[in-house]
Amino acid sequence: MRIKHLILILSLLCMLWLPDMALAQGLPMVTVNSGKGGQQYSLTLQLLGLMTVLTLLPSLLLMMTSFVRVIIVLSILRQALGTGQTPPNTVLVGLALFLTFFIMTPVFDDVYANAIAPYMNGTLPFEKALAKAEVPVRHFLTLQTREDDIAMFMQIAQRKEVASAAEVPFTTLVPAFLTSELKSAFMIGFMIYIPFVVIDLIVASVLMSMGMMMLSPMIISMPFKLMLFVLVDGWTLVMGSLASSFIFK
Repeated sequence: MRIKHLILILSLLCMLWLPDMALAQGLPMVTVNSGKGGQQYSLTLQLLGLMTVLTLLPSLLLMMTSFVRVIIVLSILRQALGTGQTPPNTVLVGLALFLTFFIMTPVFDDVYANAIAPYMNGTLPFEKALAKAEVPVRHFLTLQTREDDIAMFMQIAQRKEVASAAEVPFTTLVPAFLTSELKSAFMIGFMIYIPFVVIDLIVASVLMSMGMMMLSPMIISMPFKLMLFVLVDGWTLVMGSLASSFIFK
């Protein structure tokens, strides 16, 4: 049921990009001619928009959730450890995906309780449900986005200054959010990388002093980096720091 609710929530969020399609009446699809005349079959644009949502869910997950920051930090961590493809990409993506679900649970619960559930029960029309679903998502994106990034994209789009964050268009807020997420991810990755660089420098200096210049420092430093990471309970620290780095007010 949790996965079903999540799919419904993401489908409604994607409709924030397709409001005109969702409100349309119908689209002619196929006309079948027979001896007694022709029969025309049509597909509503609501259904067409829902079918489009299924193809946009991966992009939606990347654009409007915490997935970008999490996957970048985990990738930098793997590179800092020097373990090559360990953990493999499937493990990193799965870990980032479920951590994203954990981080976004308050937003998803808010959307489901105030928009999805009333709409499915028939107590709230689609237009009002869409507006209610937009509020928690916009609030989350705004809290994570730097004002400088919003101002830059507003200037590029040649839009007038807005009085509040609620007036920022989604087409401007989402790229500004992604830009801020990239900045935050690389800042966290930089802080994670420093201890491992120090270990590499110490090992390289020791090998140089011993005259073992032909031996790769990475071969010697990797066990020490793994030992340090395990001793400090690195995975718990990284996961906890990532989850707490997002602002919820």
